[in-house]
Amino acid sequence: MGIFNTLVRAVTWWNGQTLNTQIHTWLKGELVGEDEQGNRFYQSRDGRRRWVIYNGEAEASRVSPDWHGWLHHTYDSPPTRSPLPRRPWQRPHHENLTGTERAYRPEGSILRPQPLERRDYEAWQPE
Repeated sequence: MGIFNTLVRAVTWWNGQTLNTQIHTWLKGELVGEDEQGNRFYQSRDGRRRWVIYNGEAEASRVSPDWHGWLHHTYDSPPTRSPLPRRPWQRPHHENLTGTERAYRPEGSILRPQPLERRDYEAWQPE
């Protein structure tokens, strides 16, 4: 199983970090923090480059706005040192669920587990 995991990491990028990214992180990166999903955030020793190593599938919408701002140099210090203030109307961050089992499906959608029976439509039948 260990050889298989190493091979998968060497050739895929969507299952976390590749072997090359792990080596680069080990040689040149320093851990800055970790978010509630287990994603780990790094920066180069000189502070010029920043990156994330996802815990699981590499999906950019899993990064919260706080960490996103830090990754893109909008904020100088990471949320572990100076978290953004929260407003009472703000909801907690969650990833984009489009295309997953937990995606929003409005009433009447044919993708719902039990779609509504349509009474305002009658399908055409050839004679």
